[in-house]
Amino acid sequence: MTNAHDIDLRRLVEDRLTGASPDLLRELLTMFIHALMGAEADALCGADYGQRSDERVNVRNGYRHRDFDTRVGTLDVAIPKLRQGSYFPDWLLQRRKRAERALTSVVATCYLLGVSTRRMEKLVDTLGITSLSKSQVSVMAKDLDTQVEAFRNRPLDAGPYTFVAADALVLKVRENGRVVNVHALVAVGVNADGYREILGLDVTSAEDGAGWLSFFRGLVARGLTGVKLVTSDAHAGLVAAIGATLPGASWQRCRTHYSTNLMAVTPKSSWPWVKTLLHSVYDQPDADSVHAQYDRIIDALTEKLPKVADHLDAARSDLLAFTAFPKQIWKQIWSNNPLSVNRPSHNTIMVAA
Repeated sequence: MTNAHDIDLRRLVEDRLTGASPDLLRELLTMFIHALMGAEADALCGADYGQRSDERVNVRNGYRHRDFDTRVGTLDVAIPKLRQGSYFPDWLLQRRKRAERALTSVVATCYLLGVSTRRMEKLVDTLGITSLSKSQVSVMAKDLDTQVEAFRNRPLDAGPYTFVAADALVLKVRENGRVVNVHALVAVGVNADGYREILGLDVTSAEDGAGWLSFFRGLVARGLTGVKLVTSDAHAGLVAAIGATLPGASWQRCRTHYSTNLMAVTPKSSWPWVKTLLHSVYDQPDADSVHAQYDRIIDALTEKLPKVADHLDAARSDLLAFTAFPKQIWKQIWSNNPLSVNRPSHNTIMVAA
């Protein structure tokens, strides 16, 4: 389990959305851009599109199209035209690179935090747009909420998802005037094209076996197939849920989480030495060398630190599950820390599969 302060959640979701599915991010960015421009044009007209109002001072008159280059490809931006005067989204098209990063950040933050009217108003303000009414912001929030829910419940049809990483993030939320802890259960998988996808994100009051079981059952019902390895910490409920819902999948105990577990049973003065020994396992050139080095470490610790040696011996099969897969992807699968690993390439995944 990872504490919220250990991870930049907004950056995590932004990176995953950017790298996981270009089509998804293009769709979200295009929808968000058009919603913003439509709301701005309506504000200039004095009334919503198609609405009869005594306060109306202008009307919409079609669109003109401009290309907008982003990290996920070129978007076709349909800029609203006005009957009198003109409208141009200078917050978007004058400084393309900076605006595109800001938009990606806003979309990621919407996904992570939810899209209430108040939050949306603050996020839009980060782009320098202050002319929108609360009703326009509310409509945008509802549209984005629909998009997010569609993404969370979409069919998982890009499988097989050979590798999956799962973890829980502890977040503080306000409920009924109180600040309480909740657990965000997250699963990230590598699809058939070699891209990472956020497979699921559920919020529960506690990280327990029932919550994880329901979470993975939902993923399987949506189409999660072909899983050969799941990487996670050693939470008993999580491990049991993996075994119950993904028969045939191996379990890799996250090396980062395990290091913390091992440190807890190691005398403080001996930890630098034990840590160096443990890291030497991951520096080996092939699977046979990894297992041989693991044996040497246990032998070296048995006499001086028998409790530590026993801990390592009991964790062997789960900690070294990564050795059954090609060496090229070991760094990507021996930990579920999403900020410290790169996605396996398409060719590497094909070899592994």
